[in-house]
Formats: sequence, C-alpha cells, structure tokens
Amino acid sequence: MIAAPADANGFRRWHEAGNDDHIPPADVRIVTSDGQSIAAHSSLLGSASPVLERLLYRPRKTWNSDRIIHILGVPHDAVLAFVRFLHFSSRTVLTSREAEEAMERHGVALLVLSHAYRVPWLKRGCEAAAAARVSAENVMDVLKLARMCDALWLRQRCMRQVAKDFAAVQQTEGWRFVQKHDPALELEILQFLEEADQRKKRWRRERANQEMYQILGEAMDCLQHIFAGGCADEASSGKKAPCKSPLTCQRLQHLLRHYATCDKKLAPKCCPHCTRMRRLFRLHSSLCDQTASCKVPLCKQFKLKAERDIGEEKTWGLLVKKVTTARTMASLASKERSELVQRSWSRYRGAR
Repeated sequence: MIAAPADANGFRRWHEAGNDDHIPPADVRIVTSDGQSIAAHSSLLGSASPVLERLLYRPRKTWNSDRIIHILGVPHDAVLAFVRFLHFSSRTVLTSREAEEAMERHGVALLVLSHAYRVPWLKRGCEAAAAARVSAENVMDVLKLARMCDALWLRQRCMRQVAKDFAAVQQTEGWRFVQKHDPALELEILQFLEEADQRKKRWRRERANQEMYQILGEAMDCLQHIFAGGCADEASSGKKAPCKSPLTCQRLQHLLRHYATCDKKLAPKCCPHCTRMRRLFRLHSSLCDQTASCKVPLCKQFKLKAERDIGEEKTWGLLVKKVTTARTMASLASKERSELVQRSWSRYRGAR
C-alpha cells in the first residue's frame, strides 16, 4: 500500500510525474466546475468506480487529445479529496487523520460523489461520518441528502434521531421547510413516529407480561416448597435450603394465611384475594406432574376438574406455556450465573 502524500500539491506532482515505485505518470485529467484540472491514473480510477470505468473505456474516437473527464457541481477541493480516496482505495484510509479531516470538510460532497460514481466502501464511510455529526438542528438536511443518495442506513439513523428529539426538531428551520415544500417527507416522518411509538408500547407491554410470567413461575416454586417443607425464611431450623424468591414467598404466605381464615372463599361473591389464591392453585395443578405425592392443596381436585372440562382448560393452555417458558429461562439464567461464579472462583484460586 502506497502512502498518500500529505498535501494536495504533493499529490498533484505525484500524479503528473510518477515516482520511483514504477508508478506511471498520469494519463487522464479531471476538470472541475471552476476550470481547474486534477491529474489521475485511468487504471486506478477504473478499478475503483464502475461509472468511471465506462467513461474511461468508451470508444477512442469520443476522446479529445487531452483525455478529460468532467466532474461538475461540487467544489474543486472536494473532487480532489474524492480522487485521492479512489487512488488509495482502502478501508483503512477512512480511519486516518487526513481522511477524517476530508470527511469533516467535504462530507456532503463526498457522499454525493461516492453515490453518483458507485463507490460503495467510500459511501459507507461517508454515511458513518455524516451520522456521527447528526443533531436535531441539521437532521432534516442530512435526511434529505440521504434520500437523494439512496443512503438507507443514514436515512434510518436520521429517522431515529428525529424520533429521539422530535420536540427540538420541530423548532428548526429544516422542519418548517419540509412542512411547506415536502409533504411526502413530512408524512413519512409522522408515520415513522407513530410506528416507533407503537413499537415502544408493544415492547413495554411484552416486558410487563414477561415480568408477570416470571413472577408466576417464582410463585409456583414458592408454593411447592412452602407445602413440601416450609420456607427457610421462617423461624425454623437452618437445614432448609434458602428461598430463591423471598419477597414473592413472603407475599404468597400472607395470601395463604388469608385464604385459610377467610369466610368468603366459598361464597358466590368470593373475595378477590381468595380468587387470586384459587387461580394460583389451579395454575400449579396445570404445571404439576406429581399429583399423587403433591402436598399443595386442591392440586388433585383441579386435575380432575380439568379432565372433565376439556374446553375450559384450553383457555389455560397459553398461560401455562408462558409460565413454563419463564421458569425454564430463569433456571437456565441461574445455572449460567452459577457456572460463571464457579469459573471465576477457579481462576481466582489458580492465580493464587
């Protein structure tokens, strides 16, 4: 890889005269809007851009004596930076200090040129540089540029920035211009905001449901070990295993005490606490696979009722499946944490 000259004049002399590494002198000139020209190598330009390749290898009779390509509509310095990138076409160039400075000065023009002349690696770099500088003040300008250059990744980043701080975007001149002159873009942004809001609500709802399923799974474990031998949190011998969900277990025990003493648990209008406890008993019965030896109250009764009322039991199928999945995931997560702790202790002992 040949290092790029540090300054534009050195780059120009390198093109025109060649160098000691058997690089031939420049054989094509690029003319910019102000009439200045940039010397370049046709083989390097053609290998970097398929559009320039078609221009360079068109029929000879269409060439003039100087073999000139016109790149108009952007400043001369931007075209010079573009040509330098093409001559030293490597993704590592985009991380150098000179490349970062060129992106900062000519990022918009380089994005347009890389799109027009189909240089995908340079276009991705320009998108990343533009996305790093997006703010509420300039996001509408960058978004219109992304639409013009078909930069889908940059366009998505701009839409996320708009959704992130739409109140500030509404105060900018760019948004007022879009409202007056580009109703299609305004409608697209408003639809994106609505979809983003719906996704956020759906994500919150799903997260709340997952937390509920996890709590129900913990309640099933607590219910089983409470009736199997009591909870270690109670005033009992220290031989019992510690409770994995002490808060859930404590609340469940309060609910059980109320259920044991409530006079309305079998009344037509049962109290809500007893109704909740009976639903927990029924859920346990749907999950329990040891009915004969199970000590949880009403487990066998709900099993028999489920066999008789098959249609009614189908309404519990989805809940049982969700709770089972939540318990499995919690068990796997606990196992992974335990293995991680054991590995950490092993490394610690080995280091000592």
